[in-house]
Amino acid sequence: QVQLVESGGGSVQAGESLRLSCAASTPRFRITTMGWYRQAPGKEREWIADITSGGGTDYADTVKGRFTISRDDARNMVSLQMDYLQPDDTAVYYCNEVPAGATGFYWGQGTQVTVSS
Repeated sequence: QVQLVESGGGSVQAGESLRLSCAASTPRFRITTMGWYRQAPGKEREWIADITSGGGTDYADTVKGRFTISRDDARNMVSLQMDYLQPDDTAVYYCNEVPAGATGFYWGQGTQVTVSS
């Protein structure tokens, strides 16, 4: 069982930025494709970005060009830089492996991001 702890959320105005971080409790993190997901009120949780162990990245169309995912394998951490935030980005943000839970990474508590217009 791998624990994930997200942090960095908050309340911002449209157009502002936030940086989220996620710490994993296993060095197995370093060989794992890690992703960020989000769940808006009343909606299903959705994948928004991922980064492979080699540093390759992929993004959902809704965040491409505004969000940047990165990883620090020395610290078992993955981050999400979110720029030009919009009200539609309001959600609880989570990290997990891709596919989520495939090798025992459990969902953390998430971190709330609220964007007001």
